[in-house]
Amino acid sequence: MVWALSMFIYMLHFWWWEFRLATVAEWTFNLYLFVVIYALLLYLLCALVFPESLDENGSYRDYFYQHRGWFFGVLTVVYVIDYLDTWVKGRDYLHSFGIAFPLRNAGYAIASLIAMKTNRAWYHALFAVCGLVFQLYWIGQQFEVL
Repeated sequence: MVWALSMFIYMLHFWWWEFRLATVAEWTFNLYLFVVIYALLLYLLCALVFPESLDENGSYRDYFYQHRGWFFGVLTVVYVIDYLDTWVKGRDYLHSFGIAFPLRNAGYAIASLIAMKTNRAWYHALFAVCGLVFQLYWIGQQFEVL
């Protein structure tokens, strides 16, 4: 359930940030495609958190552990794309987030790669809670006001 809450907050954060794009003077198809693909990846993460039915899976926990490879693989891709997108926007923009940004993205990607391979409940619980707390901190620190 922590990952479900985390994905909900991630979606809110994403669409809050995307609100800035209303000031883009000229939209290109590539920019539009990037936004749609990023949103699609976030939707996929949400879909991987909740099954359509628990009939085959027994419980949400069983479902999560059976599909953790896909979930954390997509999560890794999201953070890599997020970093690349920020880097493409220029050195000044990238540096405006400070050292916390590359550390955040690398940390999430590395933790996700580990989570793909381990089924240790303590690791997943720690990652989920720490990830959610940091996500809330990051939103408050960087994106409270657009």
